[in-house]
Amino acid sequence: MGKLVFAAKVTHVPTMIISEQEGPLKGTRQQAIEGHHEIARRARAAGADTFVVIDTHWLVNAAYHINAKPHFKGVFASNEFPQFIADMPFDFPGNPALGDLIAQKAVAKGVYTLSHQIESLDIEYGTLVPMRYMNPQGDLKVVSVSGWCAQHSHEASRKLGEAILEGIEASDSNVALLASGSLSHQIWPNDIYAENNGTFTISSEFNRQVDLMVLDMWQRGDWQTFLKILPDYARHCSGEGDMHDTVMLLAALGWDKYRGKGEVIGEYFPSSGTGQVNVVLPVEGAS
Repeated sequence: MGKLVFAAKVTHVPTMIISEQEGPLKGTRQQAIEGHHEIARRARAAGADTFVVIDTHWLVNAAYHINAKPHFKGVFASNEFPQFIADMPFDFPGNPALGDLIAQKAVAKGVYTLSHQIESLDIEYGTLVPMRYMNPQGDLKVVSVSGWCAQHSHEASRKLGEAILEGIEASDSNVALLASGSLSHQIWPNDIYAENNGTFTISSEFNRQVDLMVLDMWQRGDWQTFLKILPDYARHCSGEGDMHDTVMLLAALGWDKYRGKGEVIGEYFPSSGTGQVNVVLPVEGAS
């Protein structure tokens, strides 16, 4: 019987990649990278053999989709930020059986979900950036779940999150579940990006203050209040992918029955107008 052994909300900003390289941005995202390293250490210590990544850079318009290929290998360049992510190799095993089980559990709940083992199906950087730092040797399996859900309700995503947990428990896998996406996500308008040093600032003080309020709720374990404000938070603060990743993550942890207290790993930081963070959500508080 499989088990959810670890859970976290994580950043995937492309500047983490450029931060590794010589130049003016070298080292500027080191704390975020170190946060990923620490999350990976904890996931392995918990016994994880598979990462399931809910990827807010995987846009889908109809159905939910799971990339459950037997193996992921290639070289990636971002069509959004090719100046930050280009010629990035990746190589790690997949977990088709787990992806199929999650889809089956979701369909049983009335949520149209497809698990794919299509060789040419690309993987997005919302999965690849965390795996670069958390799974560099490719020793853990990976399943990627679509998290940018353009025509989907939070209620359906909540059911998919429940199905993720049920699929895990019906499998033989120990899973680290990652919601890969930002908090607020109002990117700077292009015409004023440079003059505001947009790479390292937030586009809205309102968004920053709400992000900090939300993190305080998470750290106190006030999930009842957070779940009440979640739809408005996602809408008014432009949550990445409408925050479907966060909905799925919390549903897998028990939704309003969850009692864990979030632990911020590193620090909250702005990036290109958005609010970013790495937060571990202990599964010991899951119901």
